[in-house]
Amino acid sequence: MKHILMGEYDVIVIGGGHAGCEAALSAARMGMSTLMFSMNLEAIAMMPCNPSIGGTGKGHLVREIDALGGEMGRNIDKSFIQVKMLNTAKGPAVHSLRAQADKNRYHIEMKKTLEHTPNLDIRQGEVTDILVEDGKVTGVVTRTHTVYKAKAVILCTGTFLRGKIFIGDSAFMSGPNGLAPSVELAENLKAKGMNMRRFKTGTPARCLGQSLDYSKMIEQRGDEIPVPFSFMDDEIGENKGLCWLSYTNEETHKVIRANFHRSALFGGQIEGIGPRYCPSIEDKVNRFKDKERHQLFVEPEGLETDEMYIQGMSSSLPEDVQRDFYKTIPGLENLRIVRPAYAIEYDCIDPLDLKPSLEYKGLEGLFCAGQFNGSSGYEEAACQGLMAGINAVLKIKGENPFILGRDEAYIGVLIDDLVTKGTNEPYRIMTSRAEYRLLLRQDNADQRLTEKSYKLGLATKERYDRYLKKKEAVEAEMERLKNKSLGAADLKDFLLSRGTTEVEGRTTFMELLKRPQISYADLKEIDDETRPELSYHEITQLEVEIKYEGYIKKQLQQIERYKKLEEKRLDEDLDYESIDGLRLEARQKLSKIRPSSIGQASRISGVSPADINVLMVYLEKKRREKSK
Repeated sequence: MKHILMGEYDVIVIGGGHAGCEAALSAARMGMSTLMFSMNLEAIAMMPCNPSIGGTGKGHLVREIDALGGEMGRNIDKSFIQVKMLNTAKGPAVHSLRAQADKNRYHIEMKKTLEHTPNLDIRQGEVTDILVEDGKVTGVVTRTHTVYKAKAVILCTGTFLRGKIFIGDSAFMSGPNGLAPSVELAENLKAKGMNMRRFKTGTPARCLGQSLDYSKMIEQRGDEIPVPFSFMDDEIGENKGLCWLSYTNEETHKVIRANFHRSALFGGQIEGIGPRYCPSIEDKVNRFKDKERHQLFVEPEGLETDEMYIQGMSSSLPEDVQRDFYKTIPGLENLRIVRPAYAIEYDCIDPLDLKPSLEYKGLEGLFCAGQFNGSSGYEEAACQGLMAGINAVLKIKGENPFILGRDEAYIGVLIDDLVTKGTNEPYRIMTSRAEYRLLLRQDNADQRLTEKSYKLGLATKERYDRYLKKKEAVEAEMERLKNKSLGAADLKDFLLSRGTTEVEGRTTFMELLKRPQISYADLKEIDDETRPELSYHEITQLEVEIKYEGYIKKQLQQIERYKKLEEKRLDEDLDYESIDGLRLEARQKLSKIRPSSIGQASRISGVSPADINVLMVYLEKKRREKSK
């Protein structure tokens, strides 16, 4: 059938999920004519699983997305139900903000933003193929045989590619949340030589809140003063709802164990690999036989619906078994399920086939982001979409790609992990993956990234000026605290009231603030000057930088050593087979991944320290030959 040319764009984004939205917005905001396709416009920024944004590690990503000029942070600030800072009993490096979202409101606000963004068109339609000429992407073809030309294409297909849902022994082709799967595109990508794999994820049942007995559950309140995700927001109002905590018990586990044979997970129907850090309830009961109970959270899906999300209870068991085991849980005895739990299997790419820019090595101009790259989670998807959008624009302009290092952002850690180490299961960001996490905190994401983004043309002047104002305010107040001091006698009562030891002689306010028992707010009691009115973001960064000054200096020294390895560049077309001394496995891995530096090479699984020494000797030999 003849194809009809419908339009020409600089960038085309396939998919309207969290990766697709950020990819489309970043490309359009950087001045490129952009078209974003979604299988269904009602699925834009859809939350088919947990209706929340942020959490441990993930909150860092959202702040970094925001600092770069992305939309996720601003959008959740508009649509949150409840906000809570996690890990506050630990150090500031692992503090993580989490917000329960009104999922419908989140979709509405994001769709509205897309609709009102200059240079951006959104269209409902299914892309079935990618056009290629001379190894370069030139456009896309849709289900209705229309063609749209493009200089770059970004794949953000989520879990739609050959999506298959499992509920007990029932299995059927479907995308998430009952939407249609994308089968033809998956087949055409495979035909073009893409190395496709099967991953799997799952989601728990949704039930009606009116059918629950909250008196048997533990109330989970948000923070008294909700903290915003976006650096553009100083305050976001009050929390609007509650979450609830309950636990499984031996009766729950008994029902599940008696029906292991009916689970799609154990029955062999599912071939895809699931996320290790988000197992189904039957997997938990099977793996952790010594545990008497598992916790679950009951969370609202929105303010205009009575649906509740049962977090921690995803399952592929049949509907009758789901009904039976949910009803053994305190508070859920009379629950009425409106959407059953299910597992979903889908196609994704091996991320080792991607460059650090997220461009696919096999086709010039084709970029990939989100769950298609083997990651899991809305936040992981969104940050990849943002980076793919930026790099697609830079590719079109003929400029160098924008690559964030592991010392610069959690985004840099995530992408480097994917394209250097690969993943055999859906990848999830965690604070433990970052070597320099004391520097990669939530509070300083704007200090690390906003100036870079402004130079790229993504962060707005308003955002850049706000970043400068915060930077100047923190530096000025730090200088004031360094120069202001009081004598021992004047400080005696204050220090005793805070449960900390007395001082000898005059002591600066900066030295006082280094003590764990004293906060910046406490200093107001002894500060006779008119203190500047600092925002939450400014106070947080000020306190952390003063209290952890010594640790931060040590980490900066570590980064200097790390950078020396990153600065030793490796040619993209280097013939590793010709380098004597490299082990066979190292040659194979280096030839496949083609690292850009000695630093990246050292992080490849299967490349030993001895192999790195061989590469260093090789580079030094080449340097000497060149100098002669």
